[in-house]
Amino acid sequence: MKLHYRKSGAGRPLIILHGLLGSSDNWFSLAKVFAESFEVYLVDQRNHGQSPHSAEFNYPLMVNDLHLFIQEHNLHKPAIIGHSMGGKTAMNFAVKYPALLSQLVVVDIVPKAYPVHHDHILEGLNAIDLTTLSSRTEADTLLSKKVVEPDVRQFLLKNLYRTTEGKFAWRVNLAAIDAHIEEMGEGMQYAGTYAGPALFIKGARSNYYSQGDEHTIKSIFPKAEFVTLETGHWVQAEKPAEFSATVLRFLNQG
Repeated sequence: MKLHYRKSGAGRPLIILHGLLGSSDNWFSLAKVFAESFEVYLVDQRNHGQSPHSAEFNYPLMVNDLHLFIQEHNLHKPAIIGHSMGGKTAMNFAVKYPALLSQLVVVDIVPKAYPVHHDHILEGLNAIDLTTLSSRTEADTLLSKKVVEPDVRQFLLKNLYRTTEGKFAWRVNLAAIDAHIEEMGEGMQYAGTYAGPALFIKGARSNYYSQGDEHTIKSIFPKAEFVTLETGHWVQAEKPAEFSATVLRFLNQG
């Protein structure tokens, strides 16, 4: 699958992968910072952003999409940043193709299985009838019945857009995500390790980490370094300056 992307800057290649129900747009401001030192590729993963939709949706497919993207653009050992779902794509890619990247940055996700916890979000999004929807304000009101946090609703509703006919539509493939949501929580899909430089950044108030996770990470990524920032799950959005400084310090060691 040919993925939609945005390219900026010059230097060593750096690929950034967003999380579930996100898109490359979420990283636009940070990309400007990274583009001062790197050739940045903001990628929309399948069924997200402006990349193609597919009924098939799992980590092996997203790893293959990333592999094809790197080949298509002749990228030599890019550094890869991945948040949440994007972090799992990046970790699986690093284990399957350890010689094809230079450095790995994983944001607030662990190489383990997670129980489904996005079901209320998907219920809220699916409850919005796009055929009768009149405004974003109405969409926000409808979504608030399932998603109480205004900032989370704002993040989710970035996926809502108007077509050329003036009708509302989703950029994300809700049907495929809904059908495969359990697969998004699965652990590593490939056996092996990635012995290259790896940075794991977690949010102090996030619930994605639990006791013993650093040992799990070290068993697969033996050179892993760990940094905690005072944030929730969306580390890069809550503390962008601290996040970018942390990532640049790590990348510039390479």
